[in-house]
Amino acid sequence: MRRRATDFRRPVRRRVPDALWWALCCAVILLFVYILSKGNKIESRPALSKRTYQHDKIMEGLNITEEMLNSNSVTRQLNDQISLAKAFVVIAKESNNLQFAWELSAQIHNSQTLLSNAATRRVPLTTRETERAIHDMALLLYQAQQLHYDSATMIMRFKAKIQALEEQMNSVTEKSSKYGQIAAEEVPKSLYCLGVRLTTEWFKNFNLQKKLKDKRQVEMKLKDNNLYHFCVFSDNIIATSVVVNSTAMNSKNPNMIVFHLVTDEINYAAMKAWFAMNDFRGVTVEVQKFEDFTWLNASYVPVLKQLQDSEIQSYYFSGNSDDGRTPIKFRNPKYLSMLNHLRFYIPEVFPALKKVVFLDDDVVVQKDLSGLFTIDLNGNVNGAVETCMETFHRYHKYLNYSHPLIRAHFDPDACGWAFGMNVFDLVEWRKKNVTGIYHYWQEKNVDRTLWKLGTLPPGLLTFYGLTEPLDPSWHVLGFGYTNVDAQLIERGAVLHFNGNSKPWLKIGIEKYKPLWEKYVEYSHPLLQQCNFH
Repeated sequence: MRRRATDFRRPVRRRVPDALWWALCCAVILLFVYILSKGNKIESRPALSKRTYQHDKIMEGLNITEEMLNSNSVTRQLNDQISLAKAFVVIAKESNNLQFAWELSAQIHNSQTLLSNAATRRVPLTTRETERAIHDMALLLYQAQQLHYDSATMIMRFKAKIQALEEQMNSVTEKSSKYGQIAAEEVPKSLYCLGVRLTTEWFKNFNLQKKLKDKRQVEMKLKDNNLYHFCVFSDNIIATSVVVNSTAMNSKNPNMIVFHLVTDEINYAAMKAWFAMNDFRGVTVEVQKFEDFTWLNASYVPVLKQLQDSEIQSYYFSGNSDDGRTPIKFRNPKYLSMLNHLRFYIPEVFPALKKVVFLDDDVVVQKDLSGLFTIDLNGNVNGAVETCMETFHRYHKYLNYSHPLIRAHFDPDACGWAFGMNVFDLVEWRKKNVTGIYHYWQEKNVDRTLWKLGTLPPGLLTFYGLTEPLDPSWHVLGFGYTNVDAQLIERGAVLHFNGNSKPWLKIGIEKYKPLWEKYVEYSHPLLQQCNFH
């Protein structure tokens, strides 16, 4: 085989010894380890500094010194004793052991003085300085343990105390409710006086009677469906007067307003006298008494039939039928008053009328109400403001949904509404026989298992599916029991003092009384004689 020329031969490779390679590798590894260790030292410094800074901040915030963190520190021992002693002072006072509480407080003061002096001179306390204070406090703390001031015993005692306080609170709440209800049902002396004086005036002043009889044009107005007809059923003269006066004062056309007032035999003469001797800007006022309604008898009216039952009489008037288990507000005889239930007989009371606005006697009017008579009720019977902004005013809060009749016929989440300012379409009322519906539910509730209180629950049943919601500004409630938003008061057409705190009573809410009182003419001679103020 022929050889290449010397110039064209491959150069000979020089091999690097293995030992040199191993040396280089070790050097690189050592260098890498050195760099890593340097980095850890650099990184650890800020972390350590940060921990130290946080520690200093905690010490400063809690006013803790290094000496107090020492497990053998007398300062720390004193502070622990003081904390425990303060707890025992409270317990001793609760146990009516005032002497022991005073001894603990005195020793706490001594220990705190020692700590204060040490802090002032910036020198830690010594065992010799604190020996006496620690010894005396230890004796007192031991005495506290002997008196069973330990945590477990005190927890049991506090539980018993809380239970006793709860029972006491329930008793006070029940009494408050009873006394509040009694105060709400009270007839003020001034109102009683006014009734007596007006009755006397009516029978001795024939001019008043003649004045009422001479108004022949009134007869035409009472049946004119082109006018604005309002009805109020009440035995409260001054409250009814405020309703009429406030409506007249805020009306654009008072001469088109007709008020139909229905009262009882006792207040009939007084009511006629008051509205005969006072003028309300030309408003027409008719006064009747329900005893004159011959159709209002026990054979037709379930409430009157119930009043003849001895058990019902016992429930409402004796208060002895269920050992006081039923709250007093449910047993108020006013809920059987015909003046209260007459709202379900409006078509019979006013057979010639087609539309009427019903007002309670505890409202005050501050806007023109003529707009109510142009509202389209869309075939419904009752126009009312709904009150279901809160869950409290849903149907399930008024009715007994454990009863199958209620459960089968009514949605528990249906929206409640308010009596007190209602627009009634009497044509639709008669067509749908709404009074018959009311009679049906009253007869079903003879044992009071469907509802217990008042006229609103039967109203919710009677007008279920027959109620047209009105704008909330037409009827603002709550002035007799709660705070009302100032903007609602400003916009409200009818303000309702529903609740126990009526504006004519001493228990009325003071800040709302002026809304009602500005429609009372306190300068009237009879009001002054009866000490109205």
